[in-house]
Amino acid sequence: MAENRKNNRDEVKEFEERVVGINRVTKVVKGGRRLRFAALVVVGDRKGRVGFGTGKAQEVPEAIRKAIESAKKNLIKVPMVGTTIPHEVLGVFGGGKIMLKPAVEGAGVAAGGAVRAVIELAGVADITSKSLGSNTPINVVRATVDGLKQLKKVEDVAALRGKSVADFD
Repeated sequence: MAENRKNNRDEVKEFEERVVGINRVTKVVKGGRRLRFAALVVVGDRKGRVGFGTGKAQEVPEAIRKAIESAKKNLIKVPMVGTTIPHEVLGVFGGGKIMLKPAVEGAGVAAGGAVRAVIELAGVADITSKSLGSNTPINVVRATVDGLKQLKKVEDVAALRGKSVADFD
């Protein structure tokens, strides 16, 4: 049993995790207030796969663990052209609107807070973003992931339309 645990620690982590936010949540019951913690975590391999998850528990570490498990179940593949995204896109979720634009190589990640966490863990090195709506972290993360889901490579669009890639220049 002890050997099994030791092997798990030495194992190289496939995904990098980043805690975006932790909220204290209270529920008022007959005997007083019930305190819990809600965690929002983004995981990614910096090679085009990224996901997010939420977890809620009475202790912060347990909430984070649950969020990481949830995030690993909700991974998406992000199409990239070099170090940036293929085209401009607007991701929307609830009141959160995130505009993502490709940037020239070397420009870096021009994004703040929750958007930066998602973009960096996806492995995108050059991008410009703008938050146009709500700045609630969960809605911002969901809107960013929605935008990344909408991305398509030129090859995919050409195949859908029955044209060659050269026709799109």
